[in-house]
Amino acid sequence: MLPRILIADDEEVLRMLITETLEVADYELDEAQDGMEAYERIINHEYDLVLLDLMMPGKTGLEVCQLIRAAGKTVPIVMLTAKTQVEDREKADSAGINYFFAKPFSPIELLSFIREIFEERTV
Repeated sequence: MLPRILIADDEEVLRMLITETLEVADYELDEAQDGMEAYERIINHEYDLVLLDLMMPGKTGLEVCQLIRAAGKTVPIVMLTAKTQVEDREKADSAGINYFFAKPFSPIELLSFIREIFEERTV
C-alpha cells in the first residue's frame, strides 16, 4: 500500500509542483487549499504524512495542527513556511508540528526530506 500524503497549501502553483513531484515517487496524494479543508480531510481520512502550510485562509496551519492534536490524531506533520524565526519554530513545536521545512524550497529537496521521514519511521 502506498503512503498517503495530504498537501495543504493555498498556493495552487506550489501545490501542483509538490503533487507532480510526489506522484512520480509513487505516493498517494490528496490536496487541500485552505485550513478548514485540511482540517476536515485530516479528521475524516487516514494519512501517513501531512504537508501543512503555515499561512492559509480559514485556519492557519498552527490552528489546524492544534485542532487535530486535540482530536487525538497523531499523523506526522511537516510545516511548510517562509517564517523561520526561532519563535515561529517554538510556536510550531508547541502546536504539535513534527517537522519544519522552510520556503522557498526545491520540490526535489522536499521529496528527499519526505523519504527520510518515512525511512526514520520504519526503523
